[in-house]
Amino acid sequence: MATPTPIEALDIVDPHHHFWDLSGNNHPWLCDPVPVHFRYGDYSSIKRNYFPADYRRDIGPYRVVKTVHEEAWWDRNRPVAETRWLEGVAAEHGLPTAIVGAAWPARDDIEEVLAGHAKSRLVRGIRNFPTPAPSAREAKRGAPGSMDDPKWRRGYALLQRYKFCFDLQTPWWHMDAAAELARDFPNTQVVIVHTGLPVDRSAEGLAGWRRALELVARHPNVAIKVSGLGEPGRRWTLESNGPLIRDAISIFGADRAMFASNFPVDSIVGSFVAIYDGFRAAVADRPLPEQKKLFHDNAVRLYRL
Repeated sequence: MATPTPIEALDIVDPHHHFWDLSGNNHPWLCDPVPVHFRYGDYSSIKRNYFPADYRRDIGPYRVVKTVHEEAWWDRNRPVAETRWLEGVAAEHGLPTAIVGAAWPARDDIEEVLAGHAKSRLVRGIRNFPTPAPSAREAKRGAPGSMDDPKWRRGYALLQRYKFCFDLQTPWWHMDAAAELARDFPNTQVVIVHTGLPVDRSAEGLAGWRRALELVARHPNVAIKVSGLGEPGRRWTLESNGPLIRDAISIFGADRAMFASNFPVDSIVGSFVAIYDGFRAAVADRPLPEQKKLFHDNAVRLYRL
């Protein structure tokens, strides 16, 4: 195996992380006493404040030069309030560089929410979790709140007005709908979050995941964030995640993939250093210009940093 590129040779843009102040802001999944179902299982270890100083400590020797804050399941009734809070954080601490806010395309207030986010010079787009089926076997098209829902699509069409990108978090078994969405709205950049959620690591599950990514990757306005590869009860390892990292990059190409930390959430499964060491090792055999695209350049271009 090739030797990983030295840390000092790579500038890092982290296009997916979170900050939160649980003493002053309402993130129901973190603040409410009853936990929600979470794909990593027990997430009690991240029910604590997480600020830029914590993030800078966690990155260790890595030189992170810019970041994108991904909405963090703030109070659904006040999604723009998270953006306003983050503007203050950025002004005081120099991070984040940009924001992906929360919005629900099928909600009646979608125009108001998008306009509110657009008032911030930091906002680059929104993230949404279209209504999912619980498994590939149960997947069907046309559910309310899904990417097929006409009302959802009407809201989605408004993103182009603000030149917003769309961070899509959905299981791989809905990538057929995502492919049609990308086809029908070619001027809106789609970024698939967390590697398309390959949670089923069986041979059948991974084969389905690969086919799904190949389908959606046919559309040039779709990119992928290689992140969120943790498994419940297991530490992050190159052995388990290296093949998925390489497959995702092979399918999308080095111009449409980027590495992201998902911190502090992925601290449940590994340290920032361990995860980024794994990223470096997984692509050590690629030319240095391609590695720089994956760690830095693509995020700068796609999020207009």
